[in-house]
Amino acid sequence: MAKPPPDPPPGPRGARPGAGRQDAFAETTRGIRVTVRAFYLADQSQPERGHHVWAYRVTIENLGTETVQLLRRTWHITDGLGRTQVVHGAGVVGEQPVLEPGESFEYTSGTPLPTPSGFMRGHYHMVVTGTGEAFDVVIPAFSLDSPHLPSGQVH
Repeated sequence: MAKPPPDPPPGPRGARPGAGRQDAFAETTRGIRVTVRAFYLADQSQPERGHHVWAYRVTIENLGTETVQLLRRTWHITDGLGRTQVVHGAGVVGEQPVLEPGESFEYTSGTPLPTPSGFMRGHYHMVVTGTGEAFDVVIPAFSLDSPHLPSGQVH
């Protein structure tokens, strides 16, 4: 019998589990693994006013053999009604990290939505530092679920 997976690390201050356990979503592109966990922030949300806030923790790991740098990001943020906002920006949390083989970078950010559920996905636009070759790394789609989902609604 296989061992159950370890419990996820504690979330950011004020985080509450969504409609269940915070699952990790992961995707590997060209040796760069991106893992995301989302946490509903009950203390920053006002469900009665249609204001729901999540934090998400991202770990970027260089499993490859080349040094890379994250230059830009593109997010597709979709609310529970299917409305999508596309957000572009330089780096992440004010940084453009360089990852040598075997290194990782972790950061936490957040997003508000007017609905109690939604999802995010995106890309990191990276470059191989030694050659200047540009490539995109997939940020896996991950769900944003709050404890305020109507009964029977599964996202």
